[in-house]
Amino acid sequence: MDVRDLIVGTIFLLHTIFGTLGNSFLLFYYFFLHHMGCRLRPTDFIVKNLIVANFLVLFSSGIRSTMESFGGFHNISNLGCKFLPYIRVLGRGMSIGTTCLLSVFQAITIIPRSFRWAEIKDKAPKCIVPSVVLCWMVSMLVNVIYPVFMSRSLDNNSISETKNFGYCSAVRHDQTMDSVYAMLLSFPDVIFFGVMLWASGFMVLILYRHKQRVQYLHRNTVSSTSSPESRATKTILFLVSTFIYFNTLSSIFQIALSVFNNPNWFLLNINSLITLCFPTICPFLLLSRESSVSRICSIWARKNNPPNL
Repeated sequence: MDVRDLIVGTIFLLHTIFGTLGNSFLLFYYFFLHHMGCRLRPTDFIVKNLIVANFLVLFSSGIRSTMESFGGFHNISNLGCKFLPYIRVLGRGMSIGTTCLLSVFQAITIIPRSFRWAEIKDKAPKCIVPSVVLCWMVSMLVNVIYPVFMSRSLDNNSISETKNFGYCSAVRHDQTMDSVYAMLLSFPDVIFFGVMLWASGFMVLILYRHKQRVQYLHRNTVSSTSSPESRATKTILFLVSTFIYFNTLSSIFQIALSVFNNPNWFLLNINSLITLCFPTICPFLLLSRESSVSRICSIWARKNNPPNL
């Protein structure tokens, strides 16, 4: 094994371990709050689906890239080459969709009652589950192209007609068809990115107006930083900014992989590494907005201490 592969494999392994632990802890945190009888926010359902999407990316891309770097991926079957990339892009697509929904519904949550759109605040929670289901359906249908054209490299009869991705390969098309497929796969990402940018700009505007109003009224007890909604909004803005940064890079590399006939070792590994960055960082960003210690301790105290204490 080369030193280069050992270093890259170790990086993939650390990303996978920390990402799995972070998402597992966040999922356990929500189950614990539910068990303790704490009332969950409507957007927590979106966060749970985001955790599932992170797990799909970590298991399909992180474990695969780690085993491939350490030389333990040579026995992959043709079925594995078809569905491991599909699971990875499905998780990535759901990560984009759920992050977009999270930013949109958080923007709706902080709409002041004085706005003319304020009536949608009461209707928005009913649309969360259908919106998440629609995201799953769109991601599954758009990315079905992967199991259709992907296969094991050794199972291809003509090397000149395939695009090599290491142990797996894809059917090679002309540049026009590759560009069409790249545009088809990138179109939902562009739509979601645009909606996320709009929702983020709207939230920044609402927070700015709220800050100006507080300063005008000189009410130091009412602060945008002390409000749970404002704290959650700022965390989601930070989450969206991190997501857009990493997934813009990932989209660029995805387009490059679709256009180049035989991507080299560096391009393949950098693309996998960037894909793993957001699922690894995401749970820690979400946990940072939770006042978990005080929240859990207060619930625990109410359940276990007698009223006279």
